[in-house]
Amino acid sequence: EFPELQGVMGRYYALAEGKSEAVATAIAEHYAPLGPNDPCPTAPASVAVALADKIDTLVGFWAIDEKPTGSKDPFALRRAALGVIRLVVENGLRLPLIRLFQSINLALNQATLGISEDLLAFFVERLKVHLKGQGVRNDLIEAIIALGDEDDLVRLLDRVEALQDFLASEDGEHLLTAYRRAANIVRIEEKKHGVSYDGVEVNDELLCEDDERTLSKRLKEVAELAYAAHFHDNFTAAMSALALLRKPVDRFFDNVTVNCDDADLRNNRLCLLSTTRNTMDQVADFSKIEG
Repeated sequence: EFPELQGVMGRYYALAEGKSEAVATAIAEHYAPLGPNDPCPTAPASVAVALADKIDTLVGFWAIDEKPTGSKDPFALRRAALGVIRLVVENGLRLPLIRLFQSINLALNQATLGISEDLLAFFVERLKVHLKGQGVRNDLIEAIIALGDEDDLVRLLDRVEALQDFLASEDGEHLLTAYRRAANIVRIEEKKHGVSYDGVEVNDELLCEDDERTLSKRLKEVAELAYAAHFHDNFTAAMSALALLRKPVDRFFDNVTVNCDDADLRNNRLCLLSTTRNTMDQVADFSKIEG
């Protein structure tokens, strides 16, 4: 009859029954945070209970295909998702959401993959709303999410922050321009000739210009550095590795003719540009970045 007292009275009852302070606090904070300005639990038991309730609710409603539509959200599922985001982010929890969704789905005897991916996409949209007030651009979130390898919200935000800092630098700004130039050339040629250069290895024997040999060598180095940096969750180092491409890419465009008369050389140089694009896309999908 008094929903505003949910959790509040439970805490009093728990203490009266001799329960521990941690248990009583977890009961009191079971439903928190209720909104963007509501305090977020920090005690381990409170965080665990609040997360379990919200995630179980979300997965359960997704399993019966009852999702928010438009402005309609009768079961406050958007609020529940925002609550999960705040609990995870503000407490710095390294939580693989897909595995968690799948575990609950298995307990419900539901097919897991489609529900989990759709629910993660829902979380990403809530995350964008949550971060909008903090000045974080949606396209940077999309650039990381598009890689399809991230369901850890804390790590996702670390990657977005590293990308944002990189793009604010001179190296990042110039390299983004070079990326677009490379991607546009490759896309136009692929469409014109009905071929794909994606994944086609560069033939080192056909690299006859110093600047294309330098770029090819540097791409291999950067790919290794970026992979190692990602493996250790050092996303700033991954962006620093990309910065090493700026000068070789600039010199390539200044001194090498991509669409030359020799078909073999032309195709190999297009493969080199495709490799440039793909190497950068290992760190973030730069095609998603606006402006």
